[in-house]
Amino acid sequence: MLVWLTIACLLLQFIDGRRCVISFHWRRPLRNTKTIIGNCTRIVAVIVSTSLLCSFTLNLNTVGSWSHNWAQALGDSPTLWDAAGDASLNGPTINFLRLANPKTMTKPSDYSQATMQEIAQRYNKIAEKTNQSRSNNLTDNTMIMILSESFSDPTRVPGITLSEDPMPDIRALKNTTTSGLMLSPGYGGGTANIEYQALTGWDLALFDNSMQVPYQQLVPHQKVTETFNQLWNDRYGASGSIAFHPYYKNMYLRDIDYKKFGFSHFYTLDSNPPITHHDGLDNSPYASDAEAYQNVVDELQNSNHPQFIQLATMQNHPPYSDWYSDNQFKDADTTNLPADEKTGVDTYIKGVSITDQATTDFLNQLDAIDQPITVIFYGDHLPGVYTTARASSKNTITMQETDYFIWSNEASASAGTKLDPAAAATSYTSPNYFMAMASDHMNTKVSAYIAFLSAMRAEIPRHGATHAWCQRRHRQYTNCLFRRERQRCKQERTVLTAEEATQRLSSYSIRHDCWEKLSQQHKVLRREVNRQATPQNWLSA
Repeated sequence: MLVWLTIACLLLQFIDGRRCVISFHWRRPLRNTKTIIGNCTRIVAVIVSTSLLCSFTLNLNTVGSWSHNWAQALGDSPTLWDAAGDASLNGPTINFLRLANPKTMTKPSDYSQATMQEIAQRYNKIAEKTNQSRSNNLTDNTMIMILSESFSDPTRVPGITLSEDPMPDIRALKNTTTSGLMLSPGYGGGTANIEYQALTGWDLALFDNSMQVPYQQLVPHQKVTETFNQLWNDRYGASGSIAFHPYYKNMYLRDIDYKKFGFSHFYTLDSNPPITHHDGLDNSPYASDAEAYQNVVDELQNSNHPQFIQLATMQNHPPYSDWYSDNQFKDADTTNLPADEKTGVDTYIKGVSITDQATTDFLNQLDAIDQPITVIFYGDHLPGVYTTARASSKNTITMQETDYFIWSNEASASAGTKLDPAAAATSYTSPNYFMAMASDHMNTKVSAYIAFLSAMRAEIPRHGATHAWCQRRHRQYTNCLFRRERQRCKQERTVLTAEEATQRLSSYSIRHDCWEKLSQQHKVLRREVNRQATPQNWLSA
């Protein structure tokens, strides 16, 4: 289409030349009818062109808009998890426009300062009532929030059969501490979205569909972003919270966002100073979980007060290229899968087994520390290697379920606590509820905001993906990949068979977010969640 538009413009320029096919005269605009018509035509053309340009710019990131659909038809393939990659693939201008003007959410009709104050006062009263029976504060304890990259139980995946349990220790631990399944909005990717929900308490189901990655589209534009680690900052100063990630700091713009979140340091491979422990296992290019955990242990030994510590691991990040030298799961996996898929699955399962042992060792080290520590551990999403299981629509929800647990060490008052799954609704949850669940697990005082999250969790224990919604988003994503492959074929001057196209598509990690269609009851609560943003004292109230 752009080629034909360029040709049309060149032809019009050639036809016009200096003969003024469309007459124009700025000194004597009313000298004759032809000039008047020509002037009006050019003015209209300027207005229409400017309007179209402004409309395209403002609506490019709005799903379903004409500019979004047109850009997609021309081959635009957003990769918002990597701003540099998106600029390289789709052009820096499109990348800039995509991040510059996202649509966040629809403003509720009854949104006002008075309404916000009424809601804040209501949940302040609920928090005060809850706190009457609780004596400890959240910030009396060190809180370690661990996002374990792609961690989930492989034995739950339909069609996967193993003769050896890859995660016996964590499975046993889940029977003795608060734990369950987390419904993830992502499959094969979207790590920052889950992390955002866990750190802020916001559920992405509340945002417009155009808000695909808040770390890149929302947080950089906010004057204030309130996160749970700031509770520790308020009590202990700048050293109240710290973050570790054994990879590069600019992924998802974490380096910019974490500064806004108030982390005193963000240690990565390219930070100054860099993260201390980051060696991989065998041929893996990523830091092992044992190395990642050691950074946390070192920090605990050097700290003289409780902290909030954020850790995002990398060991089980895709791709999975048979990099472990001693992988017993090549034989333990008796599943009948295509060779390429089986290699990826077996490599991933070995990684889960390594995580299981490393996590056990880490918790044992925390037990030996004489200060109260609570750990929130969760897998962000399933790996994008289960091509066969993913192909069945019956497995949609299963492929969104990961494992989580909340555990306290021996020095904690909540050591050995396991909330009743039925009474506390812990069997299934969403990442935005983790801090509210930790408050219940630790029996600590709550803020008005955490009281609100607890009330919402009682009504809606988990947010996630219905089958129909996921299928629709999956079709959109697949169509995007087909367009990308079509462009590649044009460049390579090749033609793919249906089988070759399917193979190429299956090589991509599925990076889409599937949000649940909200029920009427959910929509009532949604109006209150949408109003969370204004009272800056709500989080710490």
